[in-house]
Amino acid sequence: MGQAASQSVSAPPSAPASCPIDHSANKPSSSSGPAKCPIDHSGKAAAAAAPPPAQCPISHDAGEINPLNQMPNLSQAPAAQQLAELPTDREVSSIPRDGSSRWEYPSPQQFYNALVRKGWETPEEHVETMVQIHNFLNEQAWQEILKWEKKEDPSTAEPQLARFKGRPGELSPKARFWLFAGWLLPSRFNTEPPFDRHDWIVRRNSGEEVRYVIDYYSAPPEPDGSPVFSLDVRPALDSVGSIKQRILAASEDVWANFREESKRNSSQGAH
Repeated sequence: MGQAASQSVSAPPSAPASCPIDHSANKPSSSSGPAKCPIDHSGKAAAAAAPPPAQCPISHDAGEINPLNQMPNLSQAPAAQQLAELPTDREVSSIPRDGSSRWEYPSPQQFYNALVRKGWETPEEHVETMVQIHNFLNEQAWQEILKWEKKEDPSTAEPQLARFKGRPGELSPKARFWLFAGWLLPSRFNTEPPFDRHDWIVRRNSGEEVRYVIDYYSAPPEPDGSPVFSLDVRPALDSVGSIKQRILAASEDVWANFREESKRNSSQGAH
């Protein structure tokens, strides 16, 4: 892809190149969803006394939107007309939520319920694969964020994902630029917009919060048909520090490409 996204990743076949969860705040459905929450919501005293496990990022009050991820509650109950039973277990991610817990991914049953609410017809036998791809993409996005954070301060401890928001249909300025470039030069640049966008708020150990923008693109599939996705992960240009990070990264890329081109020309000249 002409726009040099941060990371390209392959995933198992049989899942569509679109995020199965509705990320809008006024619709049920994202890169994280609810499931059987490990926290006891009925006994506040008992919950306070127990060590906090992987916390559920979804509000369990019907109709309430969780400000951490702008998502309503997704049920674990089977949907109407559902033929096959789907797992309700949730996978704990590698992404820290705070000092003692990590974010959890939604269960296959929650994914399916989100698809039903959106009116998408998806065979139930493919839902578990879709969940795996969704979780995999989020893990890759977090690894890209860690690379940015290490460049900013190699000695710092791992940051935390404070909150996030899905913004499907909202093109970032960079995505809009590359889409325009693809319109001008379709043979060189990608002509398809990202199929999803997330904004992740990362909390550093200093307490500073930094917004990252993640554009999710579909890439040409592998020869065996496995889908490939490309992630463009970068700090948002909304602070002096993030602007500095982006400029330094762009400069490094330019010099790296220049050195690679010079090495290639020297090698060809030697022959």
